Amino acid sequence: MISAQQVQEHMEVIASDGTHVGTVDHMDGSSRIKLTKGDSDDGKHHLIPLDWVDHVDAHVHLTKNAADVHSQWSTMN
Repeated sequence: MISAQQVQEHMEVIASDGTHVGTVDHMDGSSRIKLTKGDSDDGKHHLIPLDWVDHVDAHVHLTKNAADVHSQWSTMN
């Protein structure tokens, strides 16, 4: 299981299909990753559950493909 401490600011987040989906801004609590708004096409923060993380190395690797991530993530202003 992935712990919140493994996810660090400025890590690249990569979908299961190899697509870049964002950059970590910070952990929002212990169960959600907040992505930077500057790296987003719509200029907004997006949140993804820690449960979507497959593994962490130099990057955060997700279990979902980019289309699923974009359709299922939460959006903040």
